[in-house]
Amino acid sequence: MKRFSAVAAILLAAGMGSVAQAAEPSSPARLGEHPALRTSRDGMTTVGGKMYGDLTYKHQTGNTKSNGIGTDVKRFYFSLGHRYNDIWSVHLTTDFKYESKENNTQLFIKTAYIQAKFSPLATVRLGSANMPWIPYDEGLYGFRYVENTLIDRLKFGNSADWGAHLIGKDGMFNYAFSAVNGGGYHNPTRTKTVDVGGRIGVEPMPGLNLAVGGYVGKRGDNNGTATYHTAKRLDLVAAYVQPGYRVGVEYFKAYDWGQVKSTSSDHAYGISAWGSVSPMRRITLFTRFDYAKPSQDLQPDLTDYYFNVGTQYQAYKNVVLALAFKHEKQDNGSIDSNEVGLWTQVKF
Repeated sequence: MKRFSAVAAILLAAGMGSVAQAAEPSSPARLGEHPALRTSRDGMTTVGGKMYGDLTYKHQTGNTKSNGIGTDVKRFYFSLGHRYNDIWSVHLTTDFKYESKENNTQLFIKTAYIQAKFSPLATVRLGSANMPWIPYDEGLYGFRYVENTLIDRLKFGNSADWGAHLIGKDGMFNYAFSAVNGGGYHNPTRTKTVDVGGRIGVEPMPGLNLAVGGYVGKRGDNNGTATYHTAKRLDLVAAYVQPGYRVGVEYFKAYDWGQVKSTSSDHAYGISAWGSVSPMRRITLFTRFDYAKPSQDLQPDLTDYYFNVGTQYQAYKNVVLALAFKHEKQDNGSIDSNEVGLWTQVKF
């Protein structure tokens, strides 16, 4: 909290505003980017935010605490950003989470960085910023407020991390590379070595997005402790995104993701397919199916299945509602969950 207060005070003293977790230049049509609702006279300062909420009925086998009807606010981003000129800008996005040990809600930093945009092909960010894969993937999928994308849902990646980030887009080509501490945006601790993540993508025709990405490093676990493995991940995605419909498929393969400090090795892979169509104005039908083997070596019989299906209603320019059903089940695992209800995303 002290770290947050210090950073927030510096940024606010600089008279900045916000852009909440702005979608990277390579995200198609900047899907998911927070709108600026208040702009200073010189057009340099912005304020924005985004909330994910739901009212649902949930039933989980073996976990009666989560069963029944309830509400959740899964995310509430508040963002400030200031653009000094065409090159230099600063950005801050906060989030919150409930800490059960303290029985209290904690405010924390999601992204906080200084940016230098030298050209469309060379934008540098220093601090906590979006990682190359998850935010890009969320922009293609389009329904993050209903469910996390594949590697985020299965905890095989971070959406943001502390370090140096290089992104760019020109014509049909886009890329992103990050050299980070590896502990995620919750952990800014320095490490002996850096983790590296990257993505290279092309859009050979409007709406068709093809990308390959990867990650290699110690995941923040190499500071004073013995490590036996290096975590690695390969990512692939192909998606076709148009105003009235979208369809996509992604695949990942991970090596020793949770085994950096263990003498045992492990592998994992997963695939996700999704689609949506808008048969009429303001109405969108969507569905998704995931299949994953989270631990091929240590738990070879463990298989994770997930699907959702629903209808989205565009209630207002920055308000969407979704009536949906979600199901996740693990063969030879502990998860068997069904959830039905109303999900919403509100931007401001």
